[in-house]
Amino acid sequence: MQKKRQHTLIAILFACFCSPVFSQPFAYVPNEKDGTVSVIDTQTDEVVKLLPAKGRLGKKVQAAAIHPTNQKLYVVVRDKNAVSVVDTVQNKQTALIKVGDEPEGIDISPDGKLLAACLEEENAVALVDLQTNKVKHTIKTQGKNPEHCMFSPDQQWLLASNEESNDVDVINLKSLKSEHLIAATKHPRGIGFSPDGQWAYVANEAASLLEIVSTADWKVQANVKVGLRSNGVKVSADGSRIYVSNGGDHNVSVIDSASREVIATIAVGQRPWNMALTRNGKKLYVANGRSNNVSVINTTTNTKLKDIPVGNLPWGVVIH
Repeated sequence: MQKKRQHTLIAILFACFCSPVFSQPFAYVPNEKDGTVSVIDTQTDEVVKLLPAKGRLGKKVQAAAIHPTNQKLYVVVRDKNAVSVVDTVQNKQTALIKVGDEPEGIDISPDGKLLAACLEEENAVALVDLQTNKVKHTIKTQGKNPEHCMFSPDQQWLLASNEESNDVDVINLKSLKSEHLIAATKHPRGIGFSPDGQWAYVANEAASLLEIVSTADWKVQANVKVGLRSNGVKVSADGSRIYVSNGGDHNVSVIDSASREVIATIAVGQRPWNMALTRNGKKLYVANGRSNNVSVINTTTNTKLKDIPVGNLPWGVVIH
């Protein structure tokens, strides 16, 4: 009996420490041209597998989002007007959610209940119930060609950057209507929020600057000149740093949020795009679309550690 109890205890401990809670997080990189997702072990910084295990998700994949509490990865499959649900343990697609015409950017609400998908050709945002994998609401935007979607930390608002009309919709998630329109400078793309939700950061690709928006009145309060064709935005967990990828200059700008000044510029690959930080904030992963690799940045020293080869046209990175 004693031996049986010992074996049971060992089995339980083994299961716990091998579970995703204790394991090193993975970085997921959608390869737009290949229709696959490269999976990087963030401890070794090596690609350990491709998703799905067989075949591909579609002819053109773009944005990805990882669920905050389970092992599901959501990937935009543009040629199917859908979002693929991928089980990262079984290494296969388990569902395909039809969201609307020409989806591009997606985001998952902090509570994990909703997925937002920007629909470029419909001038709308689809809200998907992740319990049922069905579109719950489709909300029209005031602007044209919404590209990137981002939930506010308190889940009261959803921002959508509009490529054609040079503005950002502010959607009230209670009324399910666009209640404000932020006039951006030119071609807004990536969006980030400060952890306290007081500030929104919007990269303007054609203006090569980052706009800082007060969420109290949804007006631009300041802007920071960054590199050529700025596109992606990532904010550190403590809000002290803002990272902006510059597609034309092949680098990343590091901005001190207090001084609102660029404090470092880090060379990466060609056409850096969307980025992700590890949970401890010590490393930043940058997808380089034209280099077919991901650059790993040490955020303490603001230096590049490594370039990791992935698939063709990596669109971005998400980390569980």
